[in-house]
Amino acid sequence: MGQNDEQMSKELKERHVQLIALGGTIGTGLFLGAGQSIHFAGPSILLAYIVAGIACFFLMRSLGELLMSNPDSTSYIDFIAKYLGPKWGFIAGWTYWISWIAIAMAEVTAAGLYMKFWFPAMPQWLPALVILIILFFLNSITVSAFGETEFWFAIIKVVAIIALILVGVVLLLTHYKTSVGTVSISNLTHGKFFANGASGFFLSFQMVIFSFVGIEMIGMTASETKDPEKVIPKSINSVPTRILLFYIGSLLALMVIYPWNDISQNSSPFVQVFENIGITSAAAIINFVVLTAAASACNSAIFTTGRMLYSLTGNESNTFSKKVHRLSKNKVPSNAILVSTLIIAIAVVLNIVIPEGVFTFISSVATTCFIFIWGAIVVTHIKYRKIVKDANKEDQLKFKTPLFPASDYFVLAFLGMVAIVLLFKFDTLIALVGSIIWLIVIYLVYQFGGKRVRAKQTD
Repeated sequence: MGQNDEQMSKELKERHVQLIALGGTIGTGLFLGAGQSIHFAGPSILLAYIVAGIACFFLMRSLGELLMSNPDSTSYIDFIAKYLGPKWGFIAGWTYWISWIAIAMAEVTAAGLYMKFWFPAMPQWLPALVILIILFFLNSITVSAFGETEFWFAIIKVVAIIALILVGVVLLLTHYKTSVGTVSISNLTHGKFFANGASGFFLSFQMVIFSFVGIEMIGMTASETKDPEKVIPKSINSVPTRILLFYIGSLLALMVIYPWNDISQNSSPFVQVFENIGITSAAAIINFVVLTAAASACNSAIFTTGRMLYSLTGNESNTFSKKVHRLSKNKVPSNAILVSTLIIAIAVVLNIVIPEGVFTFISSVATTCFIFIWGAIVVTHIKYRKIVKDANKEDQLKFKTPLFPASDYFVLAFLGMVAIVLLFKFDTLIALVGSIIWLIVIYLVYQFGGKRVRAKQTD
């Protein structure tokens, strides 16, 4: 843990950890973007989510095995640095930090837009700033305050999805008549399963994989969780399945209620369904849910970036790093949280200064970087297992990854396929190129700036 060997408080409960991992992956992409995803791939979007869900499950099991080898590690970046070397730890750590900073900027911007639904005259930056200040104080009090906030944010999203699924079941059983026909299983098989052929199916993985961004966040909670050796494995085993059920369940409900090509592309399909059964305030309800989703993502980002910055500054010798790498009396990295929040707050200014296209590009680059992060976790796990095997300690492994090594190579092949898919659309190609440029820049920073730091430490 570097210069500061204090331990962070272990106040996160099992329900906190489960909902943190679950809520972090259910975002506005489902509530607002599901219609677009369905039109792109048709019913084959279900298969895409199943394949991605399997890959994410194996990814999480690999991460879980690493965490169980040392639950007191500040973050999974510690394992990357240990098994792949400090260079890769540096690149992965700062990439993860800046990615969550950018995502938080985008989400807090979205929160300001959602508030204008009720208060059109309100300047967009004001609610964004207020939300950020509230979340900062919640994260700075105790880790349990963050956990409790995230728990209830996640519950709101989960309730909305369950409501949609239940509505779908009731409408199906009563053969409810919609504006475009009758609710029926036959709506699911309307037209071709692969609506736009193989190309549409494979291109949908870009949207699908980015829906799961944040699933790895459980790797930031182990050192602050009560009884991590029990809680972390249980959470990892249950969360991917639940996410799969929520995504598959909600998309199935939508496509049973309406033929997939009649689902709205330009507005939330959730609003379309609820309005159809006579809920006149459907738009307001879903706006509240997506506002919650944006606040949840921002809350997760403050937690994650604070812990990551605390971890990254642990081996630095300058005065600023020493101050950042310090725990409060409640055993929370409050200084690191403050620095990260202040940088996220720049989004308030960016709302006024930067054109929307630039802001969208930055967010896309950050999201694309998660392919690298997930790949680094899997490669780290492969290296870890090789060391364990060479030491003849495989029988001592806790929470062994099923089907290893095939599971890890499957995840790497899947991530490689997604990276190739990104080459075939202009906006995702630009984001992929941007993320590669970022990784090169941070590598050069390590090579030249890092060498000076290491030299000072040696002296």
